[in-house]
Amino acid sequence: MRRPISVHLRLDPICCEGRGYCWELLPELISQDDWGFPIVSRVEVPPHLLDAAREVVRVCPKLALRLEKRSPM
Repeated sequence: MRRPISVHLRLDPICCEGRGYCWELLPELISQDDWGFPIVSRVEVPPHLLDAAREVVRVCPKLALRLEKRSPM
C-alpha cells in the first residue's frame, strides 16, 4: 500500500532578508514577526494552496523558501 506524501513549506532564516513578498502572497501559511521576517506555519500545505506555495518559493529573491515532500512514518 502506498503512503500519501505531504508537502511542507520551509524557510532558511539565515538567507531571508525579510522583504515580505512571501507573507503578502501566502498569508494563509506565512505571517510576519515584529521585524518583518516571515513565520512559516508547520502544517502541511493544503492541496488548494500548493500552486500559491510554489509561486512564493519561485519569487523569493534570496531563495530562502522551499517545498519539502515527506512521507508519513
